[in-house]
Amino acid sequence: MADVISYREAVAEGIAREMRRDPSVVCLGEDIGEAGGVFKTTAGLFKEFGPERVWDTPISEQAIVGAAMGAAMTGMRPVAEIMFSDFLACCWDYLANEIPKVRYMTGGQVTVPLVVRTANGGGLGFGAQHSQATENWALTVPGLKIAAPATPADVIGMMAAAVRSDDPVVFFEHKGLLASKGAPPPADHVVELGRAAVVREGVDVTLVALASMVPVALKAAELLSGEGIEAEVVDLRCLVPLDVTTVLTSLGRTSRLVTVEENPYQGGWGATLVSVVADEGFALLDAPVRRVAGECVPLPFADALEERVIPTVDKVVATVRGLAAY
Repeated sequence: MADVISYREAVAEGIAREMRRDPSVVCLGEDIGEAGGVFKTTAGLFKEFGPERVWDTPISEQAIVGAAMGAAMTGMRPVAEIMFSDFLACCWDYLANEIPKVRYMTGGQVTVPLVVRTANGGGLGFGAQHSQATENWALTVPGLKIAAPATPADVIGMMAAAVRSDDPVVFFEHKGLLASKGAPPPADHVVELGRAAVVREGVDVTLVALASMVPVALKAAELLSGEGIEAEVVDLRCLVPLDVTTVLTSLGRTSRLVTVEENPYQGGWGATLVSVVADEGFALLDAPVRRVAGECVPLPFADALEERVIPTVDKVVATVRGLAAY
């Protein structure tokens, strides 16, 4: 394999590895076959595995996720693509009311081992209906695992864990990261869901970020370092399971916490994490907790306006400066 792999290529590679390993893994979605996906995240799968295992579907999110649910209940491991995460609203009944409840309501007699993949997030000027970061929607539903990788290696490792999970996983692939590159992981790479990663060590403040906000937090940390403020950056990687232990351990070193999330401030995952920290790690804090989050407005189409809505490096730097001086 090449020395570097793009995030986009890592999606196809991660799926391909699992399809080679397990014949019960199938893919379904719009334009994922011959076309290789609208974001080219399924390129090469149709050629390698054919129409028996890579299914092009009609434009119906309900049909895609409903078929995936039925397939999963009867012994397959489907990987279903919803083209944009905004469109999860079109199949919300399946995602919120059916899929996460089957295992519980059958007393464990029926499992639904499926992955719903989706292109998530803003920053590309796609407008209000194609730019939302919707992890917080899924976070309101007990029974769903939520994965949101920030690097190509994590895409592959977390895809392996997601496909092998006996519980349903919503797998958010960030559109703004698709072109980013990184080292390819080894052949049997698996990243356990619910294990955060400390991607930069520091002693003054903990920045907790997810998906596209990880590079934003890292860049902010780099700039702050020049001012003598050393930020530790935690890539949460998953929201369910939520790795609070890694966050609290980091907080033990830094005593200050800032969450950096693309979800709107109102109902964002940062609020849940902060409430857990208040419950379990209050004594570790030497300053108030701060949340840098998306504004509570529909996402604008214009670049200059979109930048006002989504968290930026400057916003993170300003927040940390204020906290360091507290």
